[in-house]
Amino acid sequence: MLKQAREIQKKIEHVQSELEDLIVETDSGGGMVQVSCNGKQEILQLTIDPEAMKEEKELLEDLIISAVNKALSKSQEESQNRMNAVTGNMLGGMKIPGM
Repeated sequence: MLKQAREIQKKIEHVQSELEDLIVETDSGGGMVQVSCNGKQEILQLTIDPEAMKEEKELLEDLIISAVNKALSKSQEESQNRMNAVTGNMLGGMKIPGM
């Protein structure tokens, strides 16, 4: 049992290091705002099309929020899927902060 726990721990650590390299890209407003983040839910890049700058401030803010939220959600889902694959879903789909 202890040996199995150590193996799972090693697999979890491996997945955690892979998550740093996972890149998730999303957009909103038909590509007017693009966001990329890694598997640790860290925003890596935010690109705003110059045409988007011509829109009202509130619309641009909504587009940015939408793109960021989609990127973070997608990243979290992929991270959770990878972690569940390693643990054999032993965590019962439990959401782990930062995963």
